[in-house]
Amino acid sequence: MSEEELIILARKGNTSAFQQLVEIYYPVVERFAYQLGNRHDEIEDITQEVFIRVYRFINQFSKAKFTTWLYKITLNVTRDSARKRSQNLKRVIRFKHEVQEAFPEVESHIIQNEEDRNLHKCLQRLDEKYRIPIVLYYFHDKKYEEIAEITSLTLSTVKTRILRGKAILKKSLEEIEEKEGKNHG
Repeated sequence: MSEEELIILARKGNTSAFQQLVEIYYPVVERFAYQLGNRHDEIEDITQEVFIRVYRFINQFSKAKFTTWLYKITLNVTRDSARKRSQNLKRVIRFKHEVQEAFPEVESHIIQNEEDRNLHKCLQRLDEKYRIPIVLYYFHDKKYEEIAEITSLTLSTVKTRILRGKAILKKSLEEIEEKEGKNHG
């Protein structure tokens, strides 16, 4: 069955069709949520929230590209989650500094080698305004027009941010390589 047919059936309340959409796009949403910088322990909740919103609002889905709509929802859920997290952090007084642990089982699954790991670290350090367009363009094969629609930016802003982001990313990667060269030399 085509994506369009699944969407039509899901709109009519066909849970099997909706389930098929979830199965097809769950890994895409998970990967995008991870690349947006969400913590490992939040990715499943965020992904589930995305599909809850898809289910609730599928009747509002227009003839736009389904994946574009899905990326937009993922971005909004991620931002909502970050907002809630920062509000909760403001209410909680921390007595000791928490060290954020890496999750090697996830990283080894997603990040295959040291270069990929370095790239991921550098991507996470990028300001969100550069990171999101770069992730969508290079890792999700989205065209500039789709990125503009997902992020609600103009086409020229998307192009500029990808260009600037690439320059910042390149500099950051070169600095890591330089440090590693010194450590191994």
